[in-house]
Amino acid sequence: MATTTNFGWETPDDTDLVKDGAAAMRTLGNAIDTSLVDLKGGTTGQVLAKASNTDMDFSWVVQDDSNAIQNAIVDAKGDLISATAADTPARLAVGTDGQVLTADSTAATGLKWATSSSGAYTLLASGTLSGASVVVSSLSTTYKDLRIIINNYKPATDNDKFMVRMNNDSTANRHRSLGSSMSNNGAPAETSIESSNGSDNSVVTYGIISLTIPDYANTTTAKILQGISMVNDYATTTNGYYYGINGWYNQTGAITGVTFLNQSGGNFTSGNYYIYGVK
Repeated sequence: MATTTNFGWETPDDTDLVKDGAAAMRTLGNAIDTSLVDLKGGTTGQVLAKASNTDMDFSWVVQDDSNAIQNAIVDAKGDLISATAADTPARLAVGTDGQVLTADSTAATGLKWATSSSGAYTLLASGTLSGASVVVSSLSTTYKDLRIIINNYKPATDNDKFMVRMNNDSTANRHRSLGSSMSNNGAPAETSIESSNGSDNSVVTYGIISLTIPDYANTTTAKILQGISMVNDYATTTNGYYYGINGWYNQTGAITGVTFLNQSGGNFTSGNYYIYGVK
């Protein structure tokens, strides 16, 4: 009995009698029917996929089959598809607001969501200026710099000046101020750093102060404080003073706290402070 070249289906020989043709055709039809049985069935949306390396071995599968990235691999807005190894896709869950995608060889997918490593601000402490002084302690030392913002500053005493003391250290001669309007031969208050010019307490006005303590967490060198401030003229509401601020704290300990006070020792009438860690 002759057979087909590719699948070996039986066909009549050229010398077969006509009376044997029906049986031969039935044999061929049954062989074809058996070979194509895997093509039968399936449902809407399914696709035909190879089930094994055997000829004519197929199966009907949903469109996202095991060899494709499954829809179910992601389950939240912002999820990403990464990989844990060659040919192994995996879900990387969305990070939190403000985070950035960072390469990390220790993470399962080689990626992670993390806070920006440079230039990002994290609020460490905030509050209201009140009383004769405000002490802020237990500041984290995991950042590069500290940034201090003071707004709506107003002292109870005319022509008073905003002062900053590092680590609540009131020991004499450990702080030194050098403002834009000062000479280098001394400091008005060597227990704190002068951080503004005079501010009027009798008119509706305020002071704005921006300060930075670079490399505040190192434990081998003295620390410096730099910044600017703008306050009204204590004699008139129409004038204001821009004041460049420079100071230092000649101790090697990390800065873990700051104290805000007025040069006169008087109270604050108003003001808010914000202390940020800068990456």
